Amino acid sequence: MNVVQFVVGLAWLTLGALVYAGQLISAVNFPLAQRLGLQEKSETVDPLVSRLELMSARWDLVVLWILPVAGGLMLLDHPWWPVVALIAGSIYVDAGGREWARVRGLVAHGMPIGSGRERVIVYGTFSFLIVAGLAGIAVAFPEMIQRI
Repeated sequence: MNVVQFVVGLAWLTLGALVYAGQLISAVNFPLAQRLGLQEKSETVDPLVSRLELMSARWDLVVLWILPVAGGLMLLDHPWWPVVALIAGSIYVDAGGREWARVRGLVAHGMPIGSGRERVIVYGTFSFLIVAGLAGIAVAFPEMIQRI
């Protein structure tokens, strides 16, 4: 295992678990997620957006588990880590980019999407998803090519 694989694996395991935990809280107790700052406060966002965020959090529970799993497999240098990392990276790039575009589109049409501070957190989170996904793909792809 090289240093980059270790760093990305550790980041994916820890940060991926935190993202998943945040979405779990959002899916199970949305008002608590709002109080913790994981979701936009109801007074700063249109009710439609809150509903979209709740439904997105529930869907994320189905798909976002793969990032910490891929991180763990990287750290264990498991033979399947490159395949799982390519899948996880692709999911994270798609999720981050799609959510970024959704929020930008809603804001462009005058939909209230949180306070300025909350939007910075939203865009920061989506940027993290994209960068984390690309980092994993960049680590896993050469490993897959080498194994062919």
